[in-house]
Amino acid sequence: MKKLALIICITLFAACKEKSEPVVEEAADTEITSEETTQEPTKPEETEIWEPVPTKVNPTGNLGVPSDALVLFDGKNLDQWISAVDSTEAKWTINADGSMTVKDKTGDIQTKQNFGSVQLHLEWRSNPDNKQTNQNRSNSGVFFQNRYEVQVLDNNDNPTYVNGMVGSIYKQSIPLAMAAVPTGEWNTYDIIFHAPEFDLDGNKTKAGTLTVLLNGVLIQDHFELEGTTEYIGWPKNDAHGKGPIKLQDHQDMSGVSYRNIWVREL
Repeated sequence: MKKLALIICITLFAACKEKSEPVVEEAADTEITSEETTQEPTKPEETEIWEPVPTKVNPTGNLGVPSDALVLFDGKNLDQWISAVDSTEAKWTINADGSMTVKDKTGDIQTKQNFGSVQLHLEWRSNPDNKQTNQNRSNSGVFFQNRYEVQVLDNNDNPTYVNGMVGSIYKQSIPLAMAAVPTGEWNTYDIIFHAPEFDLDGNKTKAGTLTVLLNGVLIQDHFELEGTTEYIGWPKNDAHGKGPIKLQDHQDMSGVSYRNIWVREL
């Protein structure tokens, strides 16, 4: 009996001793490095960047055109344009109100200068006398690098395939909204085009993009181009460099007019 009592006492003593000893955490969990104790708080000026200073641009320069923009058409002449068919003088009609109108069956016109990535502003008006339907009612288009089209069309009470309606990136992207004004009134396009990029072997390394505002409404939001905008067939991605901006003669007596065209190279 005494032997049993002794064993119990020894066991209880060992258990109490184990419970009373403090738990020592590993040094790695509690160690505070000298760097943490000496590091100074970040100062505001450490995250300030002072150069390069952006070029100053007057956003409401001559006739409301940004001071660093190239005026492509101001209503006076077509000096910045040539025929896309044979590079001769552009043959569209200049009107007394400072606009120009597609002269049917004379062909597309394009800029004399080639461009890469740009911001383009232009205004266009459908022809109120054009009563045709579908794709034949005041059809034109704005092409970048002679390959990538933003559609111009009178869709007021005139349904058509939605990847070919006004504001579409032709046959590729349906617009987010139909924001055109009534037939015969002036619409405004503000378009940001980033050109695609190709490597030395002709492989596309970066898709081109288009952002389009129609009358101040975002209708194409940084859309990545699948390639060229083809009427028949699928997009193509042949390597190319800079190219002209082109306005389309759809050759259907569309009567589309343009005015106030300017471009900023990006």
